[in-house]
Amino acid sequence: MPFYDLRCKECGEEFNIRASIKERENKEIECPNCHSHELEAVFKSVNIISSSRSDSGGYSCPSGCCGGSCGF
Repeated sequence: MPFYDLRCKECGEEFNIRASIKERENKEIECPNCHSHELEAVFKSVNIISSSRSDSGGYSCPSGCCGGSCGF
């Protein structure tokens, strides 16, 4: 199940919750503050995880700019 960052349209409460896609689509998630089901997604940040494969004989970017995806 994914985690969602949500904001209540009624009271403005922002919260993070783990819920199924079906629960979100069917408006089954409720605000922990006012119990409204009128919620909107909040986009706070993007987490990007990269790994260098130089330890295992793979490639890594010599400048470190792309985490190895440029093929150097």
